Amino acid sequence: MPTFVKIEKGIVNKTIFDRYVPAHHSYVRQLIAQGHKAKTGYWKGLGGGMLVFEAESLAEAQKIVDRDPLIANNCVAYELHEWCIVVE
Repeated sequence: MPTFVKIEKGIVNKTIFDRYVPAHHSYVRQLIAQGHKAKTGYWKGLGGGMLVFEAESLAEAQKIVDRDPLIANNCVAYELHEWCIVVE
């Protein structure tokens, strides 16, 4: 299954952002349970973060990203890319 990366940057203040982090974490756990092999994290000292996950297609990946609470609540701007892994 292809791997996708959502690279994000916060666009709201930390108080608003932090309100949606628990829902984001729950959502990522759901993705893991569904077999998407998701991982999420943030850039220490830089702001922003990344979500790495597997999906059948770019269209499915976009639907997954659209349902992420950080996206649904307009907390981050993001880029979505298919990541072509060369060495594992």
